[in-house]
Amino acid sequence: MWKYAIGTIIAALVLYIYLIFPETRRKREIWKYRGTQWAHRGLHENQAGIPENSMAAFRQAIRAKMGIELDVHMTRDHKLVVFHDDTLQRMCGVSGSVEEKTWEELKTLHLLDTAESIPLLKDVFHLVKGKVPILIEVKLLTEDTAICRFLVEELKAYGGQVLVQSFNSLVLRWFRKYETQILRGQLSSNLVKSEETPHYMFRFCVKYLLSNCICRPDFISYKMEDSQNISLWMQKHLFRVPVAVWTLHGETMLQRAKSRFDMYIYEKN
Repeated sequence: MWKYAIGTIIAALVLYIYLIFPETRRKREIWKYRGTQWAHRGLHENQAGIPENSMAAFRQAIRAKMGIELDVHMTRDHKLVVFHDDTLQRMCGVSGSVEEKTWEELKTLHLLDTAESIPLLKDVFHLVKGKVPILIEVKLLTEDTAICRFLVEELKAYGGQVLVQSFNSLVLRWFRKYETQILRGQLSSNLVKSEETPHYMFRFCVKYLLSNCICRPDFISYKMEDSQNISLWMQKHLFRVPVAVWTLHGETMLQRAKSRFDMYIYEKN
């Protein structure tokens, strides 16, 4: 009986390691980003009239010599635009989503009643021109991963440093499958967003990195409030995978994070 119990425990441990195991072949490449402060959706400041994911916020991040974290959706006519939310209501005051609109419809909208509009990703690339690294979160609202193909085409035309992340493992699996042939070493990560995932079981798997088996991430980007768990500890201390933490508000939180994490997704507000 005890042999059966020990065998079961060992099998469960092996399965657990298999589920959470990351990609380790490119650790040297990703470790060069250690210590990077990423401006969350650009270095935005609402009181100064600089909304998130705007060209003004990205210019501020470049001036501060910070990496830029941003979000990408794809429009109905296959344009990649920089925008975070699943709907346009909070930022633009209109109903609907980016995916339902064409670029012609979107480019007339303004962010938080400022003069700033929704940027095209290619325009952000043209602004940055490799001055600072960019961390792209790919937004996928369905199971259609066409956005990945269009993103690859824009990445091929851009010469700067770019990392790709998503809370949707389908995106990361797509990049894992095609990165050797197409991206030639561009990096993908597993962005944990447990509070945004609607199904409890899936939320549990993502939070404890059990979905790593689908995509084998190069680095982990993790929510500060959820960071006290064994799976994350193993990524950092056993597998030696770089860990980014989000979202840090203010200098005090940033300094506290520096003793525990490797990269820092930060905002002023």
